[in-house]
Amino acid sequence: MALMPVPDALAAILSGSDALPEEMVALDLAHRRVLARDLAALRTQPPQAMSAMDGYAVRAADAGQAGARLKVIGEIAAGRPFDRVVGPGEAARIFTGGVVPDGADAVIIQEDTAVEGNDIVIMEATSPGRHIRRAGVDFRQGDVLLRAGSRLTDRDLSLAAAMNYPRLPVHRRPKVALLATGDELVMPGETPGPGQIVYSNGYALRALARAEGADVIDLGIAADTLAATTTGIRRARDAGADVLITTGGASVGDHDLVKSALDAEGVAMAFWRIAMRPGKPLMHGRLGAMRVIGLPGNPVSSYVCAFLFLVPLIRKLCGRTSIHHTTESALLGHDLAANDQRQDYLRARLLTRDDGAVIATPVTQQDSSLLGNLAAAQALLVRLPFAPAAKAGSSCDILRLPTA
Repeated sequence: MALMPVPDALAAILSGSDALPEEMVALDLAHRRVLARDLAALRTQPPQAMSAMDGYAVRAADAGQAGARLKVIGEIAAGRPFDRVVGPGEAARIFTGGVVPDGADAVIIQEDTAVEGNDIVIMEATSPGRHIRRAGVDFRQGDVLLRAGSRLTDRDLSLAAAMNYPRLPVHRRPKVALLATGDELVMPGETPGPGQIVYSNGYALRALARAEGADVIDLGIAADTLAATTTGIRRARDAGADVLITTGGASVGDHDLVKSALDAEGVAMAFWRIAMRPGKPLMHGRLGAMRVIGLPGNPVSSYVCAFLFLVPLIRKLCGRTSIHHTTESALLGHDLAANDQRQDYLRARLLTRDDGAVIATPVTQQDSSLLGNLAAAQALLVRLPFAPAAKAGSSCDILRLPTA
């Protein structure tokens, strides 16, 4: 069977994966959630003209030259509007956030005045509108300020609060179930027996999924039996998982039982094996509404495949408008040989030169079991199938890896 190209595999995984339904959440719980609807302001901000400084509300015509003397007729604090009109030759003491009273059209800061009894003397002339935040200068009722599909930042929450929203409509978080397979795996802190290794894949995968906005269901490690693997798949389905991720058991050995278990449970397989390195034994199918992605067991292959395929899927289920990784240009740090038929994702370190150019240097050992090199890399250097040999200094494409 011919290997499926990476773009076709990604298209198959994303096909039919619509954004999950809307739910309302409290403003404090909406950080990094994806907005399900456009939001229009429920109020005008500020609702009235307000002072931007501590000083005096005046008529600019009365304070247009130094030496003018004005009578102070009262005081205006934030939240306590003034009930009088500022008339000719008058001023009102005003503090930041105070509503500018009728009659006044400027605020002169206190540093530009001298107080003499109940009067102030203008030390520096002002002009109309000076130090006044006019009504609606931030936004007006009905202005659409937050758009559907945006992932809400901390600043967005502040804006939504000012727009007078105590709760926000967001898409439900995807539920991602993670099932590891393999008799050779032991948990961190345990002592591996002969032929065993410490389980590491799940920690990166869970962190990656959560960082993209998913809730993770950890199904633990299934033994290398058809019954144990099948039980894990059923647990994911019964838990209402939107996505089941399996790691290991996706190859063609006698103990690679994931495909057999998926077939036995009625999973409709879209593909099995793709033209990429690392990560050729990647599987994808559907079990009812649950999407299934079978990742390779090697930790680098597992992570790279999750980064390339699971992350866009989570983003689409979350309802984000931007789901794909951004490709950037860089310069090769050393020569590369011609590529074969598989799309290559080389782990690379990045260095930014003084002139701003980014140098991408692949690590020397690209074995898919080497976690040290994966952790030290800042990017994946992408080489298309049958790419010709490339010299150091030539242009290349990179995908930056998460940094936190």
